[in-house]
Amino acid sequence: MTDAAAQAITLADRIPVGTDPDLLLDLFVDWAAERNLELYEAQEEAILELLSGTHVVLATPTGSGKSLVATAAHAAAMARGERSIYTAPIKALVSEKFFALARDFGPEHVGMVTGDASVNPGAPIICATAEILAHQTLREGAECPFGLVVADEFHFYGDPQRGWAWQVPLLELPNAQFLLMSATLGPTARFTEDLTRRTGRSAVTVAGTVRPVPLTFEYRETPLHESITELVDVDRAPVYIVHFTQKAASEKAQDLCSLDVLTKDEKAAVRSEVGGFRFDTPIGKDLKRFIGHGIGLHHAGMLPRYRLLVEKLAQAGLLKLICGTDTLGVGVNVPIRTVLFTQLCKYDGVSTRLLGNREFAQISGRAGRRGFDDEGHVWVQAPVHWIENRRAEAKVVADPGKKKKLVKKKPPDRGYAHWNEESYQKLVDGTPEPLISSFDVTHQMVLNMLSRPGDGRQDMKRLLLDNHEPRDRQRHHIRRAIGIYRSLRDAGVIV
Repeated sequence: MTDAAAQAITLADRIPVGTDPDLLLDLFVDWAAERNLELYEAQEEAILELLSGTHVVLATPTGSGKSLVATAAHAAAMARGERSIYTAPIKALVSEKFFALARDFGPEHVGMVTGDASVNPGAPIICATAEILAHQTLREGAECPFGLVVADEFHFYGDPQRGWAWQVPLLELPNAQFLLMSATLGPTARFTEDLTRRTGRSAVTVAGTVRPVPLTFEYRETPLHESITELVDVDRAPVYIVHFTQKAASEKAQDLCSLDVLTKDEKAAVRSEVGGFRFDTPIGKDLKRFIGHGIGLHHAGMLPRYRLLVEKLAQAGLLKLICGTDTLGVGVNVPIRTVLFTQLCKYDGVSTRLLGNREFAQISGRAGRRGFDDEGHVWVQAPVHWIENRRAEAKVVADPGKKKKLVKKKPPDRGYAHWNEESYQKLVDGTPEPLISSFDVTHQMVLNMLSRPGDGRQDMKRLLLDNHEPRDRQRHHIRRAIGIYRSLRDAGVIV
């Protein structure tokens, strides 16, 4: 069989009916080999556990092939005659996985459901945002039709606003098998123990610390433009320049247009790629100018088609610099050789604080992608005022007569938390913090639970008493649920 013919036969065409782990593993290994993919030890271990019906918490580094393990899990579910669902935190990642799985299994076997779109929703394999599955789980409980749940970027479990959506399926789907994936999970024993207690299945953690593409780290005390120029000159582009607001990313992209980072041939290739593309919004017009200079912009405030264009051009090697927010920390597959942090602090909606170990590791992990690079690079800028003061002091050393004129810059009054080389090193050496439960009770949750088949009130009581929250938080949620129930009853929404 030719390579082209082998590629044309999808996984769905090859999957036998049955649950023989050895047969399924051999089939999958052969399929991967045809695509020049050789399984790492951790991948093979995780796949064997999944084929045996075990829950798997996959805690391996970025770029170690977690997506391939998920593909094997979907194939195993299909062989058992079960439906499966892949969930992710952002629509861009859901869409990316939808197209990848449609390529692997055939488009008739894969669907997608997000808040914006529904494609083939009755397919054996569904790709959805985490909230879509959580709401369906609340409405349907154990009757939810999925025999396998693949939860990507599972560290979102600890997100204060959205973490409930990663927790609810664990609590309410006792008949499903789970594959929980992230490079930055921290301790996982509580998840494996709880899954076993709730479902009666064994659960294991498959972990690893060695990245297929190793990272180098460097703390930089040069102005940002000099750091960027050096990275381009030493062939460490594409560079993802991390900002923590969309405004800062856009302003930096504008500033960098003064740099000449593309050859004539590359500029011609960019023009060819974007010919006919509609840049018909204000941000689109800015983006057109940026990419003409080899500079991309990437953040959640852009239309999906603009983000997809940036990702496409980056994959083609036509963008040397990408200014964006920390959204790239969520596993969208953009080949980045270097991640450059402009700062190590961010505003989290309450206060400006230093990045945590998990946040730093998640973003850093985007540097260096398997199949693209031999190693990835992470550079971190020192604070701007500190760099300027150091340069001014160096001038005084060279010319002591300037000492009287030396006026030191002060750190910003707002939107700043101080970092230095010591705090940077702690992030480099640190391990992800334990994930903290972010369960919450909302009007939609109460309505969904009360509308499910059977005794919704009793199910709601069980959910409130048996979740991952500490007891004092459970009491808070119970009081809130009672208040929501009474308000819905008084309004005539429920009887």
